[in-house]
Amino acid sequence: MSHHTDKMKSNLVSRLNRIEGQIRGVKGLIEKDTYCDDVLNQISAIQSALNGVGKLLLEGHMKSCVIERIQSGDQEVIDELLITVKKLMK
Repeated sequence: MSHHTDKMKSNLVSRLNRIEGQIRGVKGLIEKDTYCDDVLNQISAIQSALNGVGKLLLEGHMKSCVIERIQSGDQEVIDELLITVKKLMK
């Protein structure tokens, strides 16, 4: 169970909606045979936006879920967190 505030959820959903629109835009660019470099630049912007969402989620996760599990004596959460961070850094 996550611990996101309504404000955080709204922020994340808003960001994801924009990303979804960007993805639809890239699809349209490809369908219109747009110059490859322009499409690649849009893909780069989408990746950056997704990274921003990931960073927000990671921060919230560390400040709530991870801290709670450590305080309850669950040290395995550290290994879980390290695996997650490695995946995000790919």
